[in-house]
Amino acid sequence: EGVGLCSYLLVNFWFSRIQANTSAIKAMLVNRVGDLALIICMGILWVNIGSLSWSAFTQVPFLKEEVGLVVVILLLIGAAGKSAQLGLHTWLPDAMEGHTP
Repeated sequence: EGVGLCSYLLVNFWFSRIQANTSAIKAMLVNRVGDLALIICMGILWVNIGSLSWSAFTQVPFLKEEVGLVVVILLLIGAAGKSAQLGLHTWLPDAMEGHTP
């Protein structure tokens, strides 16, 4: 949440430029993809394990293979979205339109 908002505000510093506005919206939307993946992953873990605690994960004797694969993929997408990696970096070149501190 905070990363997307800060990216939006920083890139949209020159709000009178159309390119800065579109770049800011793109930055916020791409960060939302990472947020959504993490939220869905947390929901799946909550439904299947009943907790979001790391210590609870070690006490689960097994997790369905399909569920584990989906959780890992969603965690990867979430981490990639939050750190602008693996295809979710497309907003970074456009962000050069904005103000740099």
